[in-house]
Amino acid sequence: MPSPEWLIERGIGETRMALIDAGEIVEARILLDGQRRAGCVIAARLLSAGIRGRNAVARSADGQEYLLPRGATGCAEGGTIAIEVTREAIPGAEPWKRPLAQLTDRPLGDAPESVGQSLAFPAPADALGAVGWNDLIDEARSGIVRFPAGELAVKPTRAMIMIDVDGASEPNELALAGATAAANAIRRLDLQGSIGIDLPTGASKQSRQDAAALFDAIIPQPFERTAVNGFGFIQIVRPRRRASLVDLAADRAAFEARALLRRAALEPAGAKTLVAHPALVAVFEAKPEWLDALAAQAGGAISLRPDARLAMAGGHAS
Repeated sequence: MPSPEWLIERGIGETRMALIDAGEIVEARILLDGQRRAGCVIAARLLSAGIRGRNAVARSADGQEYLLPRGATGCAEGGTIAIEVTREAIPGAEPWKRPLAQLTDRPLGDAPESVGQSLAFPAPADALGAVGWNDLIDEARSGIVRFPAGELAVKPTRAMIMIDVDGASEPNELALAGATAAANAIRRLDLQGSIGIDLPTGASKQSRQDAAALFDAIIPQPFERTAVNGFGFIQIVRPRRRASLVDLAADRAAFEARALLRRAALEPAGAKTLVAHPALVAVFEAKPEWLDALAAQAGGAISLRPDARLAMAGGHAS
């Protein structure tokens, strides 16, 4: 059986990555263009050394501010320091949150390149679509993940991401099926940080223990978890290094604009009009380089037509 392999598709405004195992997406990422990747080392000016050795603030040459939770002990305010990005900027519900970094003595440089099979794009065949990419994007935008015994509702909150397991099976069976589905969704949607999963109340102690063991078997390390309590709740904590697909979907207009660009790029070559909700048209007008890139791919001029009757996800090329 072939080993799992990352497929990498470099689109307009984003790079899409999917880990394929047995013909299915088991992990996925969307990396936005222009983002400093977690792991890169950059020079920055120390704006504030923080308070009591914590929460220093530094600014890079492009104007981006970084929070250094561990502080910048021994560094003078106003001086230049080398910092490693530990969490990228997270768009969506809390865009005011600064990316995170830490002091480092490593040399300046980009994060390591992702390793995998680079796909030609656009191409006559939609390789990512063939393994379920479009369904995955729909899960990210809707927060609904269906599985044979029921469905998950994935809901971001300020404190954590909540995953509610719902279904008609008896509690012990649903606890195991729901735990499997939730663990797989965490990987597929690239969910990070603090994640709470609400499994069925009433499952036996043994089924709760078995459900917890499923997370250990499915989710790659590093992560921490609690036991499943008597109310069916378990908490998972994964390092947060970048925006998940759900984070990106929360920045709805930009998310849907990039998704529309992907659909349009797969259409037959030639001039196109992008018909979309006015919020998407505003994104395109603020990013003319995206339309230029699409025009180069399509071999024809690209125009815009707003239509307020369309849903955010309902844009199309004509």
